[in-house]
Amino acid sequence: MKPIKVGLLGIGTVGSGTFNVLKRNQEEITRRAGRSIQITMVADLNTERARELTNGECEVVNDANLVVNHPDIDIVIELIGGYGIARDLVMKAIANGKHVVTANKALLATHGNEIFKAAQEKGVMVAFEAAVAGGIPIIKALREGLTANRIQWLAGIINGTTNFILSEMRDKGLDFDVVLKEAQRLGYAEADPTFDIEGVDAAHKATIMSAIAFGIPVQFDKAHVEGITKLQATDIRYAEQLGYRIKLLGIAKRTPQGIELRVHPTLIPAKRLIANVEGAMNAVLVHGDAVGATLYYGKGAGSEPTASAVIADLVDITRLATADPEHRVPHLAFQPDSMNDTPILPMSEVTTSYYLRMQVADQPGVLADITRILADSTISIDAMLQKEPEEGEPRADIIILTHQTQEKNVVAAIAKIEALSTVVGQVTKIRLEQLS
Repeated sequence: MKPIKVGLLGIGTVGSGTFNVLKRNQEEITRRAGRSIQITMVADLNTERARELTNGECEVVNDANLVVNHPDIDIVIELIGGYGIARDLVMKAIANGKHVVTANKALLATHGNEIFKAAQEKGVMVAFEAAVAGGIPIIKALREGLTANRIQWLAGIINGTTNFILSEMRDKGLDFDVVLKEAQRLGYAEADPTFDIEGVDAAHKATIMSAIAFGIPVQFDKAHVEGITKLQATDIRYAEQLGYRIKLLGIAKRTPQGIELRVHPTLIPAKRLIANVEGAMNAVLVHGDAVGATLYYGKGAGSEPTASAVIADLVDITRLATADPEHRVPHLAFQPDSMNDTPILPMSEVTTSYYLRMQVADQPGVLADITRILADSTISIDAMLQKEPEEGEPRADIIILTHQTQEKNVVAAIAKIEALSTVVGQVTKIRLEQLS
């Protein structure tokens, strides 16, 4: 059979990894795919560097439109990133009848519904294993491996930058700002790390996983998103004393009222496997009704780990290129006409447990006032830690773990607690998940 011809848009970190792994493992990949897969055209603004990386083995152009419009290209790999030009190119490729492989989670989280609809109508595939958790095959696990299950919830450490920062804060007792600078120096964090540290990157990925898990459209605009910029080393230390670790989690959960879709720092029991995922590694914990809990762990970024996912998609498309479109695996696991309209819950309606830390005046009656406010808000206490102040220090820390309650109850209670004359500053609130 004639080789599948591939056009690559962007030959940066992941693009160069894809080119190198495909070349290095060409024989093995061909045996798996049933025919040869060849990158025959590369588009990159830096054509000189692109020619150097490809060693003259394919055509190099500086205009990506030449690739998506080329009649001989079967599959387009989009590795440009962002929402603008990448969307236009993907839509052009689909309109031209070309299959698409992308690692662009931001694009799919915001324009996925439009892209998948266009692909379905044109009878082509859009594959995106590399868009979530790098080299971990979580998309295939959710879409195919767990297809017999009613997925109940998933929770993932899906941003390596923030996990590295939190690991360093815990190990070294350093504050966020200090560790962020070190992460930038080591190359774990970008010069502008906003999407990572504010939770946006993780929310893009959680949005995609929620659609596949529950058969709903991608709805990034309804995700609740919090980053790690306000976390303090003090809270990480107190969490440890209570038997928990703090991770930035992307959570999607099915409830009778609707779907929870949220990203925020979360206390996890230290004995859970996912709580012990350190450094820049990723992990996703998925709970299905039949299989129970399954954990997927590995490198969530990097040149060759992400290239592994890109090439897996190339092989899938090559295997299925001759299949009737109605018999291919649907983009979001469920048949397009079977997606449901289960609502995404507003954060105020989410039910979980909470870690609350407050600094109070060291005087009688303070704790009684706080516990009364919590009781009036129907919030029960699971555990409490009261740190005695240093000699001569007029303030003490009180840490409370609550049982499950709705977010709106906690927000209302915190407002009343902060209004007490004996409470200094703001109450720190971090959500807690047992993940069992």
